[in-house]
Amino acid sequence: MINRETYLEKIRPFFNKDLVKVLTGIRRSGKSTLLKLIQQELVADGVLENQIYSINFESMTYANRDINSIYDELKDFAANKNGKLYIFLDEIQELNGWERMVNSLRVDLICDLYITGSNSKLLSGEMATYLVGRYVEIPVYTFSFQEIVNMKHEKEIDRPLEQDFKNFLKLGGMPFLHDHELDEKPALEYLKDIYRSIILKDIVARYSIRDIELLERIITYLLANVANSFSGPNLIKYLKNAKRTLSLETIYNYIAYAREACLLYLLPRIDIQGKGLLKFQEKIFMADQGIREAIYGHNERDINQVLENIVCLELLRRDFNVYVGKFKEKEVDFIAEKHNQKIYIQVAYLIADQSVARREFSILAGIQDNYPKLVLSLDSFDFSRKGIIHKNLIDFLLQKDWF
Repeated sequence: MINRETYLEKIRPFFNKDLVKVLTGIRRSGKSTLLKLIQQELVADGVLENQIYSINFESMTYANRDINSIYDELKDFAANKNGKLYIFLDEIQELNGWERMVNSLRVDLICDLYITGSNSKLLSGEMATYLVGRYVEIPVYTFSFQEIVNMKHEKEIDRPLEQDFKNFLKLGGMPFLHDHELDEKPALEYLKDIYRSIILKDIVARYSIRDIELLERIITYLLANVANSFSGPNLIKYLKNAKRTLSLETIYNYIAYAREACLLYLLPRIDIQGKGLLKFQEKIFMADQGIREAIYGHNERDINQVLENIVCLELLRRDFNVYVGKFKEKEVDFIAEKHNQKIYIQVAYLIADQSVARREFSILAGIQDNYPKLVLSLDSFDFSRKGIIHKNLIDFLLQKDWF
């Protein structure tokens, strides 16, 4: 089992606290494994195994169960135990009305609750009403490049770092791929299966979508336009060229569904001078670049876009609030903020000549504040200048602290 220490560090402070621990993220990102790792740590700390009750709601065992029968089952289990009960509920969005049940368990039983879900809105609506101030959310992402390198070292695999990064750029960070060292063809088939599961279970079934082919056309368009600004009218034109029509409202609904399924992100754009959010100018990023390769392809051809996607995910993994910046008529790829920290980042494949260097560095040079400004590329040479730091992108991903 893969140890994901970064996430365990975030969860440990909440062991045995009266807060529901909620792990959210795209399917197969490793949430179930994290639940098992938490259980192992609790047992190592003295919790008895018979105090732990775990349910995976993707199992057919629970396909036709309702909240009342699950609640009764857990209450009966607790009645036969002395001391605290540790309850783990995996993929809980599969159970209708789970919000009321979780709140009742917290109120009625002496228990420590951990739940996972593949929906970014798990904590909205009823859940927020029932558990206001009584939960902590830990977003779970696919493997970072650092996690992949760590796993290679643990398995004593002798492979060049550059090859690891090339595989990561193309196939992404789904834990199963790297745990089992799948070759490219079966890896892409596995990623296609994950994509189909997200489309069918988390979008089509949940929102009763009839035209699946049209939905997939829209998702493919978004995959093609990773790291580009999203425009609803442009998407309508794309559909018209394919002799398909759809209202702008429905398009935005479909995009919202894909975001809720943790398949994609839309980063807001912020005016650096005016310090305000700009509407309708978000940029598209995907939860895993491997899914893009499996469904759309061309990750190596579109390397600038994919590198931006990799950096975006790394910033999110490290708990930054991430924006796209607008400075006068120019664009800053990322503004990342956390607590009192801020960092400006430009991403390029290679700084091939002076024109590329001027473009990437001049954008940051015009921003008159003292926060760190970085240009990231795959170059081996250091092109830092005028207080703007240039870093090799791979080194950046492997660097523990950026400040």
